[in-house]
Amino acid sequence: MDNTTDFLLASSEHAVRPPFVRNEKFVLPPPVAEHGFSALITIPKSEQGTSISFLFDTGVSENGVIHNADVFGIDFGEIDGIILSHGHFDHFAGLVNILNRISSSRQANTNNIDFFTHPDAFLKRWEIFPDGKRAKSPVLDEQQLKQLGTRVHKNTGVRYLPNEESPLIAITGEIPRKTAFEKGFPYQYAEDPSNKKNLIPDPLIKDDQALVVNILDKGLVILTGCGHAGIINTINYAKKITGIDRIHAIIGGFHLPADGAIYEAAIEPTLKEFQKAQPDYLIPCHCTGWKAANSIIETMPEKFIQSSVGTTFRF
Repeated sequence: MDNTTDFLLASSEHAVRPPFVRNEKFVLPPPVAEHGFSALITIPKSEQGTSISFLFDTGVSENGVIHNADVFGIDFGEIDGIILSHGHFDHFAGLVNILNRISSSRQANTNNIDFFTHPDAFLKRWEIFPDGKRAKSPVLDEQQLKQLGTRVHKNTGVRYLPNEESPLIAITGEIPRKTAFEKGFPYQYAEDPSNKKNLIPDPLIKDDQALVVNILDKGLVILTGCGHAGIINTINYAKKITGIDRIHAIIGGFHLPADGAIYEAAIEPTLKEFQKAQPDYLIPCHCTGWKAANSIIETMPEKFIQSSVGTTFRF
């Protein structure tokens, strides 16, 4: 799931586009796009003959990701777990229905599924904007997840999947904030647990986390949801926890919308840091924003790959 869909994009070495014609018929109903994000990460069979597959985020609507999975023939019963990038509803709204689909796809004794997130993803949050408008955000319900048989794993530090003995994917956990131009989300507040009428500033979104995979002889592939921690902070932390400086690809939301304020001001310094990092590929998705994406195209055209719902990125 991503914000845009385009049937007419051509496939390339690293981007396999979904067909819009199958068995001499157009693929109908078509996949949908929405202001949300979800990506299926699969590491193919190893020498031991097993593959692993994790769902990263679950979209902004209750059934959007399920609809697209049905269009693309994805079996949720084959998913080994779900990872949440952070506790904003455009990344978790489809979770409950997906968990129900997984349960119906599996045998009765294997219904439980692992869910990996940061403790702050369950905070009760508000957004208060400069013009005075305010809104309470939908809340991720931990008890509801457990009632559905979900094994909830809350962690602030680095976690390796499928385990520390066979680390194939790293979940970053909390990402240190070092850059001056990446300012988090200043409009966000969290309810005080002892007095819900009291709102506490929550601009850092400490639950924002990314996934990191090392591709042999190529470097790191970094996957973000929104990148609220700052995409440059995320890159630098991925380098630190892996000890690897080479970046193969950066995929996901870079949260640089043309808001005329804090995020737009971060576009230019972010591009300068991208040029220093020299990733092989940049794939802006979701909340990156058209202005930032166009800036990437203008400054690093050979590294840009366009995202679209249903694309399989292979590295």
